[in-house]
Amino acid sequence: MTKPQGNQNRVAALTLGAIGVVYGDIGTSPLYTLKEVFAPAHGIAVTPANVIGVISLILWCLIIVISLKYVTLVLRADNHGEGGIMALTALALKSVSQNSRFYYPVMLLGMIGAGLFFGDGIITPAITVLSSIEGIEVATPAFKPYVVPLTLTVLAVLYWAQHRGTGGIGKWFGPIVLVWFTALAAMGVVNILEGPQILAALNPLHAARFLLQNGWFAFVALGAVVLALTGAEALYADMGHFGRKPVRLAWFTVVFPALALNYLGQGAVLISNPAAASNPFFNQLGAWSIYPLVALSTVAAVVASQATISGAFSVAQQAISLGFLPRMRIVHTSHQEKGQIYIPLVNWVQFGAVVFAVVAFGSSTNLASAYGIAATATMLTTTLLTFFVVRYGWNHSTLVAASATLFFLVFDVTLFASTSLKIVSGGWFTLLISLFMVTIMLTWRKGRELVFENVKRHMLPLQEFLESLFASPPHRVPGTAIYFRAEGDGVPHAMLHNLLHNKVLHERVVFLTVHATDIPAVPPGERLEVVELGHDCYQVNLSYGFTDPRNVPADLEAGAGAGLSFDPMTTSYFIARQTVIATPGAGMALWRENLYAMMARNARDAADYFGLPTNRVIELGTQIEI
Repeated sequence: MTKPQGNQNRVAALTLGAIGVVYGDIGTSPLYTLKEVFAPAHGIAVTPANVIGVISLILWCLIIVISLKYVTLVLRADNHGEGGIMALTALALKSVSQNSRFYYPVMLLGMIGAGLFFGDGIITPAITVLSSIEGIEVATPAFKPYVVPLTLTVLAVLYWAQHRGTGGIGKWFGPIVLVWFTALAAMGVVNILEGPQILAALNPLHAARFLLQNGWFAFVALGAVVLALTGAEALYADMGHFGRKPVRLAWFTVVFPALALNYLGQGAVLISNPAAASNPFFNQLGAWSIYPLVALSTVAAVVASQATISGAFSVAQQAISLGFLPRMRIVHTSHQEKGQIYIPLVNWVQFGAVVFAVVAFGSSTNLASAYGIAATATMLTTTLLTFFVVRYGWNHSTLVAASATLFFLVFDVTLFASTSLKIVSGGWFTLLISLFMVTIMLTWRKGRELVFENVKRHMLPLQEFLESLFASPPHRVPGTAIYFRAEGDGVPHAMLHNLLHNKVLHERVVFLTVHATDIPAVPPGERLEVVELGHDCYQVNLSYGFTDPRNVPADLEAGAGAGLSFDPMTTSYFIARQTVIATPGAGMALWRENLYAMMARNARDAADYFGLPTNRVIELGTQIEI
């Protein structure tokens, strides 16, 4: 009896954690969704028929897009337990193989999805915190000038605290957001009891009738209905932290019922009091509740923002490991949880962009235009990538894969089209961020290919070189020399420089190749492989998943059982420092080559990235033209 009880407790704990981290974003959507749907610009009158139609539309979008697409289908597309746009991209690329005509389009789709995710990560903190603090305007318009300064203060504290990690406060996320969902459900029940006619919205025919009767105005308003679905990607991205079962359990037992009850309750309020459309959420219980709701919603908004920020760190780390972004400094903020990381550059660049968004847009209504297109474009990307996994990864028939994809594409394309109407009024911001990130990723990946091609042209085959070297061997000195060698590369440049200038060879030589795999984590026992080359020379292969931290000395020491042991005091690491020179002609456009060269110069030092002891590293420079 003990074991099942222990398993139940573990699932319960993970479910509570998922409520806090996974659903913080979508859980704050009731703050602004109905306010935006019935904004005067959309021209939707606050009549009982329209209110019931809108609520029905929101409920059935939650059922089809979140419950069916994400929770039922997409969560099955896990890459060894990990989820998210980068994990899905890696899975799709593996499904189609590198020689397939689909390989490049799938990779491009993944980059676009990642770019949109970064855009979403900027809009989410801005709109959630801003919309929660805007509640004080409902109490008294005198507070309006203080909304933006208060929002910036909360965001500044949030981003400043990132370097401390989420471990200390993360344990509170679940209980805090559970209180939030309990409050949403309770307010919904109170208002439904006062206006039970809103329960008609459970019938999907009212959603269809609303769309048909309002035509173009309903299509425009659909761009605001999308706001109820924001955060859908988070439940997939954070699956690796909690597992598929707790994420599903949290949705069906807590999150969806609370959201449904609250949207129904807000609808009941609007039917009885159409004037409440200016801010339905904060008008649910009357004036006495505004300040407590502002406080509670601000805390919930901070938690939702934290989840998005942490997600940006995870996606950036995965993109670096998959070769889509240059190396950056990654700080592990927990000794127990490898997923808890902090990337200073991502943190402060994101903070700067969030501050710009808050100041430039000034209100949650203006930000909603930018928010919707980020969410729908990311959903569209996920659906397209999932097709390749279903068809080629799971080997379902083309008919099954295409049918499932087309069903969800109908919703995704419709929602994306409705939000695309707001490109001029704010959607451009998210698209600009995505375009910037895709340009960075494409340039970095293509630049690496050009560098490798240049090196390959001048490559000396390693085995042949060693045979000629030991035909008349140089003087050998005590110690171990480890030369980093790219995958498929010949003789490392650092070794050639060392022989040319110092004319000596260490008594033991190790050629180290670090392999980045398309799985999240490589088991420690499978990480290291040793191949003997003769004359005390060895080829060592270290394999890492895209969520694994890199610590070469520790992994070499842990792999001593493979036949090699390393004394840290007599081991030297030789690294070739490549200086990239942009040249006109073949390759990329000159501005992209210069961009790649700049990124290469400013990328995190290889010694630091691989966790090498600084006093045992020798860097030898080489110039490479692209």
